[in-house]
Amino acid sequence: MERLRMCISCRNMKDKKELVRIVKDKDSNIFIDETGKKNGRGAYICKNEDCLNKLQKQKLLNKTFKTNVDEKIYNELKEVILGRN
Repeated sequence: MERLRMCISCRNMKDKKELVRIVKDKDSNIFIDETGKKNGRGAYICKNEDCLNKLQKQKLLNKTFKTNVDEKIYNELKEVILGRN
């Protein structure tokens, strides 16, 4: 059974395993969840450069989590996504 999730950048539905999960926990900490199982509000992004660029350019994590997301998180995402290609 597929577990589909939507990429917050391209808005396409993909299997959870094809996406990177970013989490905001109850203490408002924001981090990349490589296990996909951490507690908190999750957002997903495709593992490709186009989605990453749009995410960073439009500050989509800020909109999704309704808070100011540190640039460090965007840089970590870049390493995770581009490092896997």
